[in-house]
Parts: sequence; C-alpha cells; structure tokens
Amino acid sequence: MSDDEPAGTGSLALQASYGNIGFNDKIIGETAMSVMSGSQQRADPRPFCLAIIAGLACAMVIGKTLPSTMDAISAIVEPLCANNAAAGSTLDTVEPISSHALPNVPGKRVTIVRVFYGPGGFTRAHRHAGSVTAYITKGEIRSQLAGGPVETFGVGQSFFEPPGATHLVSANASNTEPAELIAVFVADEGAQLTTFVE
Repeated sequence: MSDDEPAGTGSLALQASYGNIGFNDKIIGETAMSVMSGSQQRADPRPFCLAIIAGLACAMVIGKTLPSTMDAISAIVEPLCANNAAAGSTLDTVEPISSHALPNVPGKRVTIVRVFYGPGGFTRAHRHAGSVTAYITKGEIRSQLAGGPVETFGVGQSFFEPPGATHLVSANASNTEPAELIAVFVADEGAQLTTFVE
C-alpha cells in the first residue's frame, strides 16, 4: 500500500484478499492497516496520570503513618532495646521488626526483633515474660538456660525459651565475627518482655 492511497483503501484490499470477513475482523484489519500505514493513534493519557497521582497519594500516606507505627512498635519493645553496658556488651543492638496483637488469642501479642551481637558480644542473664523462639541468621550464638548445658547454635538453627526461664548465657560465640538472630516473642499484651536478673 502506498502513502498516497485514500484512507480505508488498505482495509478493502485486505478484505478482498481474505474474502468475506466479519465486522470485528474488518475493524481489526482496519486497525492493523492504519498502524502499518504510519498513522498512529494516541492512547488516552488520563489513566496513566491517575495511576501516578494515586501512587503519590499512597506514598504520602505511608510516609506519614510509618513513623508513628515504628514509634508504637519501639515503645512496645523498648525494654529489649536498652543498649548499655549493664544490659550486655556495647556493640549489641536490638532492632524491632514488628509487633501485632493476636486476634485469635485475646490478650496476647507477637513481637519480632532482630538482635545483633558484635564480636564477643553478649546479653547478661535475663528472663522473658512469654515464650521466645530464636532463629540464628548470622554467625554462631552460645545459649544456656538455667539447669541446662551451654549450647552453640549456627545459621539456620533455633532454640526455645519457655516463659519465665532464666537465660544465663546469650552471647556471640566468636570474638572476631558478628552474629545475629531473630527473636519471636509471644507474651501478654503490655507485658515487659525482658527482665534482667540481678
């Protein structure tokens, strides 16, 4: 088809070459021919602009609510986040990940934190108000509950602390490499999660 053919001529040639075609096929043929003839139809930009505006609005809402959500989580796990020499070594930190009320267990809350131990890092003897499961994500952790042996756990391993058990040893097994674990607490709503043993 040449550029100087009248509009629609290509669709007649297409129809002639394929015989008797239906109405929808004719429309598809005309659309294909108009694209092939170089004329371009522009898409309506409004849906794209609305998607951008909606995305920006969502980002603004998240940006405004995220700090208050993180403040609430931090307040809940504050007893865990004390980072001073009395609690353990100075290179250790506790980072809150999330905390949620358990709708199927009224009065209970699950709280998840990441515990970083620097080389030689430790937490002094303590106990927890609820059940704790720890999962090691980096390095090796030495752990001992009262009445039990000292055990060393590596990446991918976990240990459990029943409510009220005294955790005598919680330490990085290495003096040269960092270690890290994820701790999952299930405790009463509003309970102080960690209490240091004097």
